[in-house]
Amino acid sequence: MAAPARAEAVIHIGYLRWTEPRLAISLLDRPAADDGLAGARLALADNNSTGSFIGQRYEWQTIPVRAGDDVVGALNRLADDGIGLVLTDAPAPTILQLAPVASQRGITLFNIAAPDDALREENCSAAVIHVAPSRSMLADALAQYLVWKKWSRWVLAAGSHPDDALLADAYRRAAQRFGARIVKEIIYKDTGGSRQTDTGLLQTQQQMPVFTQGLPEYDVLVAADENEVFAGYLPYRTWDPRPVAGSAGLRPVTWDASSESWGGTQVQDRFRRMFHRGMTPLDMQAWTAMRLIGEAASRGGAEPQKLIGQLRSPDFGVGAHKGQKLTLRAWNGQLRQPILLSDGRNVVSVSPQPGFLHQVNELDTLGVDRPETRCKLP
Repeated sequence: MAAPARAEAVIHIGYLRWTEPRLAISLLDRPAADDGLAGARLALADNNSTGSFIGQRYEWQTIPVRAGDDVVGALNRLADDGIGLVLTDAPAPTILQLAPVASQRGITLFNIAAPDDALREENCSAAVIHVAPSRSMLADALAQYLVWKKWSRWVLAAGSHPDDALLADAYRRAAQRFGARIVKEIIYKDTGGSRQTDTGLLQTQQQMPVFTQGLPEYDVLVAADENEVFAGYLPYRTWDPRPVAGSAGLRPVTWDASSESWGGTQVQDRFRRMFHRGMTPLDMQAWTAMRLIGEAASRGGAEPQKLIGQLRSPDFGVGAHKGQKLTLRAWNGQLRQPILLSDGRNVVSVSPQPGFLHQVNELDTLGVDRPETRCKLP
């Protein structure tokens, strides 16, 4: 007589997916229609492959949202469907709306995109796990490499948008933290208009040298341009022959389509076979969030609260093809992770850099450390 089939435990996951269009300087940087979604799908397949051996199955529901939509209503719909684990790539103001509702409904949000330090600090919530690195983590990762290279004199070029100002603040903090010196700050004002016109190349070739003319002696120009207005035009166009880093040139990222170390080639190959393109940072952040859930479920069971308890335990960690185990910071819900430094073609280096030591975990040299935190979780 055949043994009865074992009942599967089903882990339900939601994804509030931000679909607001995003501009980019280069056609190559325009996000794919499934950016982020593809990474989550790959990890879902990975989770179900492992889950098939231990009686677990993963199902998910995606809800597209954009500016002006009822995002709280969308989260409540997921909660009404019994979903307690929700990924979102929405911006910080939307996450601030969602966090108290998530807390009330027993939902854990996985922030896979918003880099705002305030979400991890003064506006932190026990209902949110931050898979995306903060701006301070990204800035610290770049600063460590520049200081290691002894490129310690920076010009900071910031855009005129609020997000650019926050990123510039992160670079100021990083410079002070690691011993670099900002010798000059310049602001690029976004006056609107078309980013690609027939006369654009000539205008840019004339404009960028003037924008960077007359600067004091410096080693590297660090750009803070989250809205992709000007930084991509800086390399090879500055008045002085200097490297560009930050929002163009050498960039701190969670992932790069050229990464092949620590099993990176294998995950990249599987991704390309499924989606016929390279894996982006948002894809990797979505993949990592899904794998956090899958690894925690394999250890602690399918019930969301037990799963999250396992994920938050001190001995929990997950591999993500970056050479170190990724673990959660207990004080603000931020995922520790190495940061890649990419020139758009290759991974130039990985931070933390050699020599930047920490008494507990060298990954805590990136971003806000426990003694510095303003987060007060219950």
